Amino acid sequence: TYKLLCKSIGFYDLGLLVVDEEQRFGVGHKERLKEMSRTVDVLTLTATPIPRTLNMSLSGIRDMSLLEEAPQNRHPVQTYVLEHDDHVIFDAISRELARGGQIYYLHNRVETITRVASKIAAAFPDASVAVGHGQMKPEELNDVMQSVVSGDVQILVCTTIIETGIDIPNVNTLIIEDADKMGLAQLHQIRGRVGRSSRRAYAYLTYRKGKVLSEVATRRLSAIREFAEFGAGFRIAMRDMEIRGAGNVLGAEQSGHMMSVGYDMYLRLLDEAVVEAKGESPVHHTECTVDMAINARITEKYIPNAPERLDIYRRIAYIRSKEDAEDMTDELIDRYGECGSEVQALIDVALLKNAAASVGVNEISEKKGMLCFRLENPDFMKISALCVMPAFKGRVFLNAGSTPYVSIRAKEGEDKVKLASAVVAGLDKSGKK
Repeated sequence: TYKLLCKSIGFYDLGLLVVDEEQRFGVGHKERLKEMSRTVDVLTLTATPIPRTLNMSLSGIRDMSLLEEAPQNRHPVQTYVLEHDDHVIFDAISRELARGGQIYYLHNRVETITRVASKIAAAFPDASVAVGHGQMKPEELNDVMQSVVSGDVQILVCTTIIETGIDIPNVNTLIIEDADKMGLAQLHQIRGRVGRSSRRAYAYLTYRKGKVLSEVATRRLSAIREFAEFGAGFRIAMRDMEIRGAGNVLGAEQSGHMMSVGYDMYLRLLDEAVVEAKGESPVHHTECTVDMAINARITEKYIPNAPERLDIYRRIAYIRSKEDAEDMTDELIDRYGECGSEVQALIDVALLKNAAASVGVNEISEKKGMLCFRLENPDFMKISALCVMPAFKGRVFLNAGSTPYVSIRAKEGEDKVKLASAVVAGLDKSGKK
């Protein structure tokens, strides 16, 4: 447990450190583990690595092994994403009870969990319903879980306390309320609480009826529905990294937009440290982050082999010129066939990041149909020149404030990456006049 992280705990001759469920440890915990394990071998285990950890593996900082073989006689969990409908949910509960199984009903609000349990108990008077959450006394919660294990409780209405460490083979239906409020890795972990026997298991991920889901929530739920087979944890972690970003390898952020940091930053910082050690002044490099709603990824269908796919991700992140991009594209076509729009988008974003950084743009983001460019040192002559360019006339806005930025209104259906690249080229052109 976390007790091992206390500074009062010491080891006489530590040789191997194994960290299970690594995604549940924060950066502070991991730094403490590093202090404990500078001279020992470290093995971390997780079904869903956080973006920062996965990025370190993609960058080659960590070695990674994948366990892809499914346990014997297991079936993937049949996953449904839908608006909450009592008729559908109660029908699912009825079918599980009819085959002698048990149900997890996840309602993640302690204030109203008892009311929900009463509603379910009223609908199924012949079934035993219990409540379990983290604010209960340990003895009381232990009694509840023992009743579920023994089969005395058929329906457990609970919070996310079931996320890890629960193995009850007879529970094979999972219902989650407000699934749109949960993280992608968390949803996958919770789904893993069912389907732990030879029986077919079902997971119903619901969101409030009539609710308009945010784009990020929609992408999460689409991913959890798409990746339901065994070994999907790695693919889910990859999609999670695409949605949340890769995090900060040398800092405290465990997520943050993809390709803003990584192995290239590590090498650059190392190079700066060497330059300083020589007594020279390090050259300042602008870093640009890109946060845009685009589908940029390498699909498993395109490159089935995971290590090869990881290597291509890393090499795309190194692209610095059109020549690099063309070489990368030619190699991909030779090895795997025509690269689709998603792979091309990855290459285009890598080029955009490098070009934007070279003209002093340190952030490009998309907000409500506008592309926002945050400049490290705003040059109003450059911005003025951009405003009068025919392609951008009447579309450029300067937002003043403590951190001023330039925004461009995108036309309907316009390619956002091409637009951003054109703006960066315009800033570069105006700066050379």
